[in-house]
Amino acid sequence: MSHTATPMAGRHPREAAPPPAASFGALLVLLTGVFITTLDFFIVNVAIPDIQTDLRAGATAIQWVVAGFGLALGSGLITGGRLGDLAGRRRMYALGLAVFTAASLACGLAPSPGTLIAARVVQGVAAALLMPQVLGIINGVFTGEARARAFTAYGLALGLGGVFGQLIGGALIQADLFGTGWRSIFLINVPVGLVTLALIRRTVPSQPRTAGTRLDVTGTVLVTLGLIALVLPLIEGRRLGWPAWTWASLAASAVLLAAFTLSQRRSSAPLVAPALFREPAFRVGSALALVYTLAMASFFLYLALYLQQGRGLSALESGLLFVALGAGYFAASTRATAVAARLGRQALALGAAVQAAGCVLLLDAIGHPIAWLIPGLALVGAGMGFVLAPLSALVLSGVTDRNAASAAGVLSTAQQVGNALGVALVGIVFYGAPGEVADAFRASLFPVMAFCGVTAALAQLLPKR
Repeated sequence: MSHTATPMAGRHPREAAPPPAASFGALLVLLTGVFITTLDFFIVNVAIPDIQTDLRAGATAIQWVVAGFGLALGSGLITGGRLGDLAGRRRMYALGLAVFTAASLACGLAPSPGTLIAARVVQGVAAALLMPQVLGIINGVFTGEARARAFTAYGLALGLGGVFGQLIGGALIQADLFGTGWRSIFLINVPVGLVTLALIRRTVPSQPRTAGTRLDVTGTVLVTLGLIALVLPLIEGRRLGWPAWTWASLAASAVLLAAFTLSQRRSSAPLVAPALFREPAFRVGSALALVYTLAMASFFLYLALYLQQGRGLSALESGLLFVALGAGYFAASTRATAVAARLGRQALALGAAVQAAGCVLLLDAIGHPIAWLIPGLALVGAGMGFVLAPLSALVLSGVTDRNAASAAGVLSTAQQVGNALGVALVGIVFYGAPGEVADAFRASLFPVMAFCGVTAALAQLLPKR
């Protein structure tokens, strides 16, 4: 698989690639939205103790502060992508960012747990509107090497938002800006969002809407309910001990998603064009994205628990240790384009193997001084960089501009479902392991390595070049 992509069929004559200066400005504006929404998914974990104390929130309410965002995001991405195809991607990106900014302000001013949960759900809905448009716009206005570099930058922003969420959150809470405490992790989004909104029309090219189509209401309802039924028990199941309703919900999700698939085949204006899955790179790449993300959110979560509960580090101290992971990620991401151009699909297999090797080093470092973790964390970060940076380009390279945003919605949904499923599956191992927190973290690394192995195997099914 070459990391560069040729201009795609179906490009509108007005959709010429912007000049270099405009391209950089557009990319910076788009990736700012990606970064702050990804950061918001991870940063809240650091603030949970302070939120619980300040708002007198119970355990269930705190869980929903985290879960509400993920549930709304995971269930809304496909619909958000299709709305971008129909209503205009720049318009939907601006709408999503505006709503996200307003919801961030509501989070930062929330007087009660219920208000905070509601605002977090709105944040998730806004992120679901925003994120698919970024990949869709990149796919539509960049070509050739510029597109390859733009996708690499997208992967870099996505990874850095996740990697540095804990560090940035810990630093903001420690700084206690203007006495805002935990609220600063949400309020910081407001000035960033407002400045970015002001720059959208100047920098991001407008693309024609997809003519002659409409929103598939039946498909929208089926996929939204199906994804809620899938993601909700994955988020809540372990905490509640997997009661009967979680299994019933998972079974219902299978029925609803099967009905959605059937409805798309019969619809004259499908939410997700069935032809997308006839493209090997998209079909296999989406499955690979889901499997690989099983190893990501789960690794971040259980590493943070090990550092804070097992090693006694503060949120800021553990966040500083994540810098080693971030350094590896940044270094690999900047080389990912060249590596993918030379190795094709094997670049993904290489990244998965490097991440697994990092986990092996971490296994050996447990029980030793904290500095022993640094080489393993750097290798894990490098592996993530080699996978995430070229992944979007690989999956979307053969998608026509007509379906670019909806295809991006499917890809993003696969990644969000993978995150939720990974936390649930690895959580069974982590919380079921006998012994101390260190033993639980050691046990959790084995399924992470297994997911990396499956990722490397799936990479062999992708087109060679």
